[in-house]
Amino acid sequence: MELINRYLQAVGFWLPRKQRQDILAELAEDLQSQIEEKEAGLNRKLSETELEALLKERGRPVLVANRYLPQQYLIGPLLFPIYRFVLIVVGLCYLVPWIIVALGLMWFSSTYRSEHIHDGWFNGVVSLWSSWWMTAIIAMGVVTIIFAMIERANAKSRFLEDWEPRKLPAVRDRNQIPRSSSIIEFATILAFCVWWVTQMSSPIVVNRPDVRTVLSSLWPYFFWGFGLVALVRIQVSAVNIVRPFWTPLRASLRLVTNAADSALFGWLFKVHILAGITVVKVPAEHTLKITNAINFWAEKTFPIVVIVGVAVFISDVYRIVRVRQSQPPLPSARQARLRTS
Repeated sequence: MELINRYLQAVGFWLPRKQRQDILAELAEDLQSQIEEKEAGLNRKLSETELEALLKERGRPVLVANRYLPQQYLIGPLLFPIYRFVLIVVGLCYLVPWIIVALGLMWFSSTYRSEHIHDGWFNGVVSLWSSWWMTAIIAMGVVTIIFAMIERANAKSRFLEDWEPRKLPAVRDRNQIPRSSSIIEFATILAFCVWWVTQMSSPIVVNRPDVRTVLSSLWPYFFWGFGLVALVRIQVSAVNIVRPFWTPLRASLRLVTNAADSALFGWLFKVHILAGITVVKVPAEHTLKITNAINFWAEKTFPIVVIVGVAVFISDVYRIVRVRQSQPPLPSARQARLRTS
């Protein structure tokens, strides 16, 4: 029975001191019953090899000991779905933008490159990747620590299990449009239209005695383009206030207006829209440098405008598909005749 005693000793190593003797006594009795049952079936004593096979079937000592202990989690099944969701949000809203901004600065900003790339592009990218991983580990570590603390607090007080079914949020119709958002959108676009017509109709944006700002000769195209898009938007917002739900037509109009805005913004950032700045007592060469710098950085921002425009376009397409799928099927001509007959 030396092998049994060695097995019990190995299991006892992983057990808490207060419960060790009781658990080992129970395990020893269970093993002895199993051995006696097998010996009765064979009508002889078990050999050393057969005893070893029996203990292997029972399992590793650490796993056997774990079956007798209460289950412990750093983050238990109650909080794990929320923990995973928060990690995804941290990744999409912090870590992904972090790496995109860093790569953008490395590509477009010579100052940033000179500060972070000393031994070539490869070493610079490796250094950036290492910094990103360190940031990711810290961010995820902080989230894990917070959820582990919540898990420990809930284990003592069970505060997460105290809830009221009547306080659950109402079932949300994804095609429903909150009237408050439509009213805010309508008021915002109306204010924009008033400002746009009164202040931006002329290429001379600022015309004061000490400062004068002139836009490119292409400005009328942007003025009428943004103005027409705003007029369509304000009509859609007005209809949304009265009939607060998405339809295929209004969802398609939202896609068209957003696409038009994205195209106009992209063109605006590419054409060097600022023609000149005149400031009293400031040399012309200085204002020319300011004008060129503004146009230069506007052009460098063009990829960001494209990325945002693509994201908005995908969102609008998804809305159209969702609305069309939720529309009830139209009755056939035969069904219509049966209903009228």
